[in-house]
Amino acid sequence: MNAKKKIDITILIPILLFAGISIVTITSALTYLSPTLGNLALKQAIWYLVGGVLVLVLLHFKNDYLYQNAFVFYIILNVLLLLLLIFGQPINNSKCWFTIPGIGSFQPSEFMKVSLILVLGVMIKKFRSEKTNPSCKDEFIFLVQTFLIVLVPSILTFLEPDTGVVILYFVIYFFMLFASGIRLRWFLLVFIIGALLLGFVFGTYFLVQDTFIQIFGTKLFYRMERIFSWSDGSGLQLENALAAIGSAGAFGHGFNETPIYFPESGTDFIFAVFASNFGFFGSLILIAIICYFDYRLIHLAMGKIDPLHKFVLSGIISMLVFQQIQNIGMTLGLLPITGITLPFISYGGSSLLSYMLIVGIVLNISKEPRSNYL
Repeated sequence: MNAKKKIDITILIPILLFAGISIVTITSALTYLSPTLGNLALKQAIWYLVGGVLVLVLLHFKNDYLYQNAFVFYIILNVLLLLLLIFGQPINNSKCWFTIPGIGSFQPSEFMKVSLILVLGVMIKKFRSEKTNPSCKDEFIFLVQTFLIVLVPSILTFLEPDTGVVILYFVIYFFMLFASGIRLRWFLLVFIIGALLLGFVFGTYFLVQDTFIQIFGTKLFYRMERIFSWSDGSGLQLENALAAIGSAGAFGHGFNETPIYFPESGTDFIFAVFASNFGFFGSLILIAIICYFDYRLIHLAMGKIDPLHKFVLSGIISMLVFQQIQNIGMTLGLLPITGITLPFISYGGSSLLSYMLIVGIVLNISKEPRSNYL
Protein backbone atom coordinates (compact mmCIF):
# COMPACT_ATOMS: atom_id res chain seq x y z
CA MET A 1 0.00 0.00 0.00
CA ASN A 2 1.37 3.38 -1.02
CA ALA A 3 1.55 6.19 1.48
CA LYS A 4 -0.50 9.24 0.72
CA LYS A 5 1.29 11.82 -1.32
CA LYS A 6 2.26 15.30 -0.25
CA ILE A 7 0.48 18.39 -1.55
CA ASP A 8 1.09 18.90 -5.28
CA ILE A 9 3.18 22.08 -5.39
CA THR A 10 2.60 22.42 -9.15
CA ILE A 11 -1.06 23.13 -8.38
CA LEU A 12 -0.37 25.41 -5.42
CA ILE A 13 2.18 27.68 -7.14
CA PRO A 14 -0.24 28.99 -9.83
CA ILE A 15 -2.74 29.84 -7.06
CA LEU A 16 -0.11 31.93 -5.28
CA LEU A 17 0.69 33.68 -8.57
CA PHE A 18 -3.02 34.29 -9.19
CA ALA A 19 -3.30 35.87 -5.73
CA GLY A 20 -0.47 38.31 -6.43
CA ILE A 21 -1.77 39.17 -9.91
CA SER A 22 -5.31 39.65 -8.60
CA ILE A 23 -4.32 42.01 -5.78
CA VAL A 24 -2.00 44.06 -8.02
CA THR A 25 -4.59 44.37 -10.79
CA ILE A 26 -7.44 45.27 -8.44
CA THR A 27 -5.18 47.94 -6.90
CA SER A 28 -4.80 49.43 -10.36
CA ALA A 29 -8.55 49.21 -10.96
CA LEU A 30 -9.19 51.31 -7.84
CA THR A 31 -8.34 54.42 -9.87
CA TYR A 32 -11.78 54.38 -11.47
CA LEU A 33 -13.80 52.64 -8.75
CA SER A 34 -16.02 54.51 -6.30
CA PRO A 35 -14.32 55.25 -2.93
CA THR A 36 -17.53 54.06 -1.23
CA LEU A 37 -16.58 50.50 -2.18
CA GLY A 38 -13.54 50.68 0.07
CA ASN A 39 -10.10 49.24 -0.63
CA LEU A 40 -11.08 46.23 -2.74
CA ALA A 41 -7.46 45.12 -3.12
CA LEU A 42 -7.11 44.83 0.66
CA LYS A 43 -10.44 43.02 0.85
CA GLN A 44 -9.31 40.61 -1.86
CA ALA A 45 -6.12 39.91 0.09
CA ILE A 46 -8.21 39.17 3.18
CA TRP A 47 -10.48 36.84 1.18
CA TYR A 48 -7.41 35.02 -0.09
CA LEU A 49 -6.25 34.54 3.51
CA VAL A 50 -9.70 33.29 4.52
CA GLY A 51 -9.65 31.02 1.48
CA GLY A 52 -6.28 29.65 2.57
CA VAL A 53 -7.78 28.74 5.95
CA LEU A 54 -10.67 27.07 4.13
CA VAL A 55 -8.20 24.98 2.12
CA LEU A 56 -6.46 23.86 5.32
CA VAL A 57 -9.83 22.87 6.83
CA LEU A 58 -10.66 20.83 3.72
CA LEU A 59 -7.27 19.13 3.82
CA HIS A 60 -8.14 18.04 7.36
CA PHE A 61 -11.68 16.77 6.68
CA LYS A 62 -10.90 15.27 3.24
CA ASN A 63 -13.26 15.15 0.26
CA ASP A 64 -15.31 12.26 1.64
CA TYR A 65 -17.00 14.70 4.00
CA LEU A 66 -18.10 16.84 1.05
CA TYR A 67 -19.25 13.82 -0.97
CA GLN A 68 -21.28 12.42 1.92
CA ASN A 69 -23.02 15.74 2.55
CA ALA A 70 -23.28 16.91 -1.07
CA PHE A 71 -27.08 16.73 -1.17
CA VAL A 72 -27.36 18.55 2.18
CA PHE A 73 -25.28 21.46 0.83
CA TYR A 74 -27.32 21.40 -2.39
CA ILE A 75 -30.63 21.71 -0.51
CA ILE A 76 -29.32 24.49 1.75
CA LEU A 77 -28.09 26.51 -1.23
CA ASN A 78 -31.40 26.11 -3.08
CA VAL A 79 -33.22 27.39 0.00
CA LEU A 80 -30.85 30.36 0.10
CA LEU A 81 -31.49 31.08 -3.60
CA LEU A 82 -35.23 31.03 -2.94
CA LEU A 83 -34.91 33.30 0.11
CA LEU A 84 -32.78 35.64 -1.97
CA LEU A 85 -35.63 36.10 -4.45
CA ILE A 86 -38.05 36.83 -1.60
CA PHE A 87 -35.97 38.95 0.76
CA GLY A 88 -32.90 40.02 -1.24
CA GLN A 89 -32.27 43.70 -1.90
CA PRO A 90 -31.76 44.54 -5.61
CA ILE A 91 -28.25 45.65 -6.59
CA ASN A 92 -27.96 46.83 -10.20
CA ASN A 93 -31.48 45.43 -10.77
CA SER A 94 -30.42 41.94 -9.66
CA LYS A 95 -31.11 39.99 -6.47
CA CYS A 96 -27.86 38.01 -6.48
CA TRP A 97 -26.42 38.84 -3.04
CA PHE A 98 -27.29 38.76 0.65
CA THR A 99 -25.84 41.82 2.36
CA ILE A 100 -24.02 40.96 5.59
CA PRO A 101 -23.41 44.11 7.71
CA GLY A 102 -19.73 44.66 8.50
CA ILE A 103 -18.58 41.84 6.21
CA GLY A 104 -19.92 42.43 2.70
CA SER A 105 -22.13 40.37 0.45
CA PHE A 106 -22.76 36.67 0.00
CA GLN A 107 -23.67 35.17 -3.39
CA PRO A 108 -25.18 31.66 -3.07
CA SER A 109 -25.00 30.94 -6.81
CA GLU A 110 -21.17 30.94 -6.67
CA PHE A 111 -21.24 28.06 -4.20
CA MET A 112 -24.05 26.34 -6.10
CA LYS A 113 -21.60 25.75 -8.96
CA VAL A 114 -19.39 23.71 -6.63
CA SER A 115 -22.42 22.02 -5.07
CA LEU A 116 -23.66 20.86 -8.47
CA ILE A 117 -20.25 19.40 -9.28
CA LEU A 118 -20.28 17.40 -6.05
CA VAL A 119 -23.89 16.21 -6.38
CA LEU A 120 -23.56 15.24 -10.03
CA GLY A 121 -20.26 13.49 -9.30
CA VAL A 122 -21.88 11.41 -6.56
CA MET A 123 -24.89 10.60 -8.77
CA ILE A 124 -22.73 9.58 -11.72
CA LYS A 125 -20.50 7.39 -9.53
CA LYS A 126 -23.56 5.66 -8.04
CA PHE A 127 -25.11 5.14 -11.48
CA ARG A 128 -21.92 3.68 -12.96
CA SER A 129 -21.49 1.40 -9.94
CA GLU A 130 -25.05 0.07 -9.98
CA LYS A 131 -25.47 -0.13 -13.77
CA THR A 132 -22.33 -1.67 -15.23
CA ASN A 133 -24.12 -2.19 -18.56
CA PRO A 134 -27.02 0.32 -18.52
CA SER A 135 -29.86 0.11 -20.98
CA CYS A 136 -31.26 3.11 -22.84
CA LYS A 137 -34.11 3.20 -20.33
CA ASP A 138 -31.66 3.28 -17.42
CA GLU A 139 -29.75 6.14 -19.01
CA PHE A 140 -32.95 8.05 -19.78
CA ILE A 141 -34.11 7.83 -16.15
CA PHE A 142 -30.65 8.92 -15.01
CA LEU A 143 -30.69 11.88 -17.41
CA VAL A 144 -34.09 13.01 -16.16
CA GLN A 145 -32.94 12.80 -12.53
CA THR A 146 -29.73 14.74 -13.12
CA PHE A 147 -31.49 17.30 -15.33
CA LEU A 148 -33.97 18.07 -12.54
CA ILE A 149 -31.05 18.52 -10.14
CA VAL A 150 -29.61 21.17 -12.46
CA LEU A 151 -32.97 22.69 -13.42
CA VAL A 152 -34.04 23.76 -9.92
CA PRO A 153 -31.10 26.11 -9.15
CA SER A 154 -31.07 27.21 -12.81
CA ILE A 155 -34.62 28.55 -12.53
CA LEU A 156 -33.92 30.25 -9.20
CA THR A 157 -30.69 31.81 -10.50
CA PHE A 158 -32.28 32.87 -13.79
CA LEU A 159 -34.96 34.76 -11.86
CA GLU A 160 -32.35 36.83 -9.96
CA PRO A 161 -31.43 37.37 -12.88
CA ASP A 162 -27.94 35.91 -13.47
CA THR A 163 -27.88 34.33 -16.92
CA GLY A 164 -24.12 33.84 -16.96
CA VAL A 165 -24.16 31.52 -13.94
CA VAL A 166 -27.07 29.55 -15.41
CA ILE A 167 -24.97 28.96 -18.52
CA LEU A 168 -22.18 27.71 -16.25
CA TYR A 169 -24.53 25.25 -14.55
CA PHE A 170 -25.32 23.65 -17.89
CA VAL A 171 -21.70 23.70 -19.08
CA ILE A 172 -20.78 21.75 -15.94
CA TYR A 173 -23.71 19.37 -16.49
CA PHE A 174 -22.87 18.72 -20.14
CA PHE A 175 -19.19 17.93 -19.59
CA MET A 176 -19.81 15.79 -16.52
CA LEU A 177 -22.34 13.75 -18.49
CA PHE A 178 -19.78 13.35 -21.25
CA ALA A 179 -17.23 12.13 -18.69
CA SER A 180 -19.81 9.67 -17.31
CA GLY A 181 -19.62 7.61 -20.49
CA ILE A 182 -23.30 7.55 -21.42
CA ARG A 183 -24.26 6.86 -25.03
CA LEU A 184 -23.41 9.65 -27.47
CA ARG A 185 -26.91 9.46 -28.98
CA TRP A 186 -28.22 11.42 -25.99
CA PHE A 187 -25.88 14.30 -26.78
CA LEU A 188 -27.08 14.30 -30.39
CA LEU A 189 -30.70 14.35 -29.23
CA VAL A 190 -30.04 17.19 -26.79
CA PHE A 191 -28.18 19.09 -29.52
CA ILE A 192 -31.12 18.80 -31.92
CA ILE A 193 -33.69 19.84 -29.29
CA GLY A 194 -31.46 22.69 -28.09
CA ALA A 195 -30.88 23.90 -31.65
CA LEU A 196 -34.63 23.95 -32.33
CA LEU A 197 -35.38 25.85 -29.12
CA LEU A 198 -32.56 28.35 -29.66
CA GLY A 199 -33.65 28.74 -33.27
CA PHE A 200 -37.15 29.63 -32.12
CA VAL A 201 -35.90 32.08 -29.46
CA PHE A 202 -33.34 33.79 -31.72
CA GLY A 203 -35.66 33.78 -34.72
CA THR A 204 -38.40 35.46 -32.70
CA TYR A 205 -35.93 37.95 -31.24
CA PHE A 206 -34.49 39.02 -34.60
CA LEU A 207 -37.64 38.82 -36.76
CA VAL A 208 -40.63 39.69 -34.56
CA GLN A 209 -39.40 41.49 -31.46
CA ASP A 210 -42.89 42.51 -30.33
CA THR A 211 -43.89 38.84 -30.23
CA PHE A 212 -40.66 38.01 -28.39
CA ILE A 213 -41.50 40.55 -25.66
CA GLN A 214 -45.06 39.19 -25.38
CA ILE A 215 -43.79 35.62 -24.93
CA PHE A 216 -40.61 36.09 -22.90
CA GLY A 217 -41.02 39.55 -21.35
CA THR A 218 -38.93 42.72 -21.42
CA LYS A 219 -36.29 41.49 -18.97
CA LEU A 220 -35.18 38.67 -21.24
CA PHE A 221 -35.32 41.03 -24.24
CA TYR A 222 -32.93 43.40 -22.44
CA ARG A 223 -30.58 40.53 -21.64
CA MET A 224 -30.59 39.41 -25.26
CA GLU A 225 -29.79 42.94 -26.38
CA ARG A 226 -26.88 43.09 -23.95
CA ILE A 227 -25.50 39.77 -25.18
CA PHE A 228 -25.69 40.65 -28.86
CA SER A 229 -24.35 44.19 -28.50
CA TRP A 230 -20.83 42.67 -28.55
CA SER A 231 -21.06 41.85 -32.27
CA ASP A 232 -20.72 45.49 -33.34
CA GLY A 233 -18.37 46.42 -30.50
CA SER A 234 -20.92 48.81 -29.02
CA GLY A 235 -21.28 49.69 -25.36
CA LEU A 236 -19.16 51.78 -23.02
CA GLN A 237 -17.60 48.74 -21.32
CA LEU A 238 -16.40 47.05 -24.46
CA GLU A 239 -15.39 50.16 -26.39
CA ASN A 240 -13.28 51.55 -23.54
CA ALA A 241 -11.83 48.16 -22.63
CA LEU A 242 -10.69 47.61 -26.21
CA ALA A 243 -9.20 51.11 -26.29
CA ALA A 244 -7.28 50.44 -23.07
CA ILE A 245 -5.96 47.11 -24.35
CA GLY A 246 -5.22 48.33 -27.86
CA SER A 247 -3.18 51.29 -26.66
CA ALA A 248 -1.09 49.19 -24.25
CA GLY A 249 1.42 47.94 -26.83
CA ALA A 250 3.96 45.25 -26.02
CA PHE A 251 4.69 46.17 -22.41
CA GLY A 252 1.65 48.23 -21.33
CA HIS A 253 1.18 51.62 -19.74
CA GLY A 254 2.65 50.45 -16.43
CA PHE A 255 1.22 49.52 -13.06
CA ASN A 256 -1.70 51.69 -11.94
CA GLU A 257 -1.73 53.49 -15.30
CA THR A 258 -5.05 52.37 -16.78
CA PRO A 259 -5.62 55.12 -19.39
CA ILE A 260 -9.41 55.10 -19.64
CA TYR A 261 -12.47 54.39 -17.53
CA PHE A 262 -14.76 51.42 -18.10
CA PRO A 263 -17.38 49.95 -15.73
CA GLU A 264 -16.79 46.71 -13.79
CA SER A 265 -13.03 47.16 -14.06
CA GLY A 266 -12.44 45.19 -10.86
CA THR A 267 -14.69 42.27 -11.75
CA ASP A 268 -15.97 41.41 -15.25
CA PHE A 269 -13.31 43.43 -17.11
CA ILE A 270 -10.33 42.78 -14.85
CA PHE A 271 -8.37 41.30 -17.77
CA ALA A 272 -8.61 44.63 -19.61
CA VAL A 273 -7.03 46.38 -16.61
CA PHE A 274 -4.18 43.85 -16.49
CA ALA A 275 -3.63 43.99 -20.26
CA SER A 276 -3.58 47.79 -20.32
CA ASN A 277 -1.07 47.89 -17.46
CA PHE A 278 1.28 45.13 -18.61
CA GLY A 279 0.67 44.92 -22.33
CA PHE A 280 0.83 42.05 -24.79
CA PHE A 281 3.71 40.18 -23.16
CA GLY A 282 2.25 40.55 -19.68
CA SER A 283 -1.05 39.17 -20.96
CA LEU A 284 0.76 36.22 -22.53
CA ILE A 285 2.39 35.44 -19.19
CA LEU A 286 -0.99 35.51 -17.40
CA ILE A 287 -2.57 33.28 -20.04
CA ALA A 288 0.41 30.91 -19.81
CA ILE A 289 -0.06 30.59 -16.04
CA ILE A 290 -3.77 29.91 -16.56
CA CYS A 291 -3.03 27.26 -19.20
CA TYR A 292 -0.43 25.60 -16.98
CA PHE A 293 -2.88 25.43 -14.09
CA ASP A 294 -5.54 23.91 -16.36
CA TYR A 295 -2.99 21.42 -17.70
CA ARG A 296 -2.14 20.26 -14.18
CA LEU A 297 -5.83 19.66 -13.45
CA ILE A 298 -6.28 17.74 -16.71
CA HIS A 299 -3.15 15.70 -16.01
CA LEU A 300 -4.51 14.85 -12.55
CA ALA A 301 -7.89 13.85 -13.98
CA MET A 302 -6.25 11.52 -16.51
CA GLY A 303 -4.29 9.66 -13.82
CA LYS A 304 -5.22 6.51 -11.92
CA ILE A 305 -7.64 7.97 -9.40
CA ASP A 306 -11.05 7.10 -7.97
CA PRO A 307 -13.75 7.47 -10.69
CA LEU A 308 -15.66 9.84 -8.39
CA HIS A 309 -12.62 12.11 -8.36
CA LYS A 310 -12.51 11.95 -12.16
CA PHE A 311 -16.13 13.03 -12.47
CA VAL A 312 -15.64 15.89 -9.99
CA LEU A 313 -12.49 17.05 -11.77
CA SER A 314 -14.30 17.02 -15.12
CA GLY A 315 -16.85 19.44 -13.66
CA ILE A 316 -14.16 21.65 -12.14
CA ILE A 317 -12.09 21.77 -15.33
CA SER A 318 -15.10 22.52 -17.55
CA MET A 319 -16.23 25.32 -15.24
CA LEU A 320 -12.83 26.99 -14.99
CA VAL A 321 -11.91 26.66 -18.68
CA PHE A 322 -15.29 27.97 -19.82
CA GLN A 323 -15.05 30.98 -17.50
CA GLN A 324 -11.49 31.73 -18.59
CA ILE A 325 -12.33 31.59 -22.29
CA GLN A 326 -15.61 33.45 -21.89
CA ASN A 327 -14.21 36.24 -19.72
CA ILE A 328 -11.09 36.92 -21.79
CA GLY A 329 -13.06 36.46 -25.03
CA MET A 330 -15.76 38.97 -24.07
CA THR A 331 -13.11 41.46 -22.91
CA LEU A 332 -11.50 41.26 -26.36
CA GLY A 333 -14.86 41.57 -28.14
CA LEU A 334 -14.72 38.00 -29.43
CA LEU A 335 -17.60 36.63 -27.34
CA PRO A 336 -20.87 38.03 -25.93
CA ILE A 337 -20.73 39.95 -22.65
CA THR A 338 -22.29 37.66 -20.04
CA GLY A 339 -20.99 39.01 -16.72
CA ILE A 340 -18.82 35.94 -16.11
CA THR A 341 -15.72 36.79 -14.07
CA LEU A 342 -12.13 35.57 -14.43
CA PRO A 343 -11.47 32.85 -11.80
CA PHE A 344 -8.98 33.74 -9.04
CA ILE A 345 -8.35 37.19 -10.59
CA SER A 346 -11.61 39.16 -10.50
CA TYR A 347 -12.68 40.71 -7.21
CA GLY A 348 -15.35 38.92 -5.21
CA GLY A 349 -15.47 37.31 -1.79
CA SER A 350 -18.05 34.63 -2.57
CA SER A 351 -16.52 33.71 -5.93
CA LEU A 352 -12.98 33.56 -4.53
CA LEU A 353 -14.02 31.39 -1.59
CA SER A 354 -15.83 29.04 -3.96
CA TYR A 355 -12.64 28.74 -6.04
CA MET A 356 -10.54 28.14 -2.93
CA LEU A 357 -13.02 25.43 -2.00
CA ILE A 358 -12.23 23.89 -5.38
CA VAL A 359 -8.49 24.23 -4.67
CA GLY A 360 -8.97 22.28 -1.44
CA ILE A 361 -10.87 19.55 -3.30
CA VAL A 362 -8.18 19.33 -5.99
CA LEU A 363 -5.31 19.21 -3.47
CA ASN A 364 -7.08 16.41 -1.58
CA ILE A 365 -7.42 14.46 -4.81
CA SER A 366 -3.74 15.02 -5.63
CA LYS A 367 -2.78 13.51 -2.26
CA GLU A 368 -4.69 10.27 -2.83
CA PRO A 369 -2.74 7.11 -3.79
CA ARG A 370 -3.28 6.26 -7.44
CA SER A 371 -2.18 2.64 -7.74
CA ASN A 372 -5.52 1.26 -6.50
CA TYR A 373 -7.51 2.42 -9.54
CA LEU A 374 -7.47 1.57 -13.20
